[in-house]
Amino acid sequence: MRIALLVLTLVSAGSTAAMAAESSGPHYTVYPIGHVRKAEGRTLIVLDKKYEPGLRGLGDFSHVHVIWWFHKNDVPQKRSILQVHPRGNPDNPLSGVFATRSPVRPNLIALSLCKIVSVKDNVLEVEKIDADADTPVLDLKPFTPGPDSASGVRVPEWAKPR
Repeated sequence: MRIALLVLTLVSAGSTAAMAAESSGPHYTVYPIGHVRKAEGRTLIVLDKKYEPGLRGLGDFSHVHVIWWFHKNDVPQKRSILQVHPRGNPDNPLSGVFATRSPVRPNLIALSLCKIVSVKDNVLEVEKIDADADTPVLDLKPFTPGPDSASGVRVPEWAKPR
């Protein structure tokens, strides 16, 4: 059995090239398409102007998956953590990061489902997002009820809505 190791590097001022250098596997480079902006009670995803044509038709959807980078955790120490107490609560059972939505993980990819408020020019306004201002945005994908839905969902007690 052959195992491929994926190393993903975000190209930005604070990216961790050292993590990629430690791997002998293939490397993939990802460039942000824009950033999260928060001001005056509004949450905006401002794309680089060159990506504006990619927003065409997104306003016809009610929700969007925003794929972003946990840039504040882009240090080797945090990227090496593999087990956490979910939601930062020590009362929750120690769990592997792949069984949580922890911001510390080997590849700092995050996913948020956001309600679309408006799309204008290169700016997507969403109701809210669990990312900080200036967070790099990697991609956007519309929420589509068929493929993005699941039946018979099971989650541990700690993961149930509060």
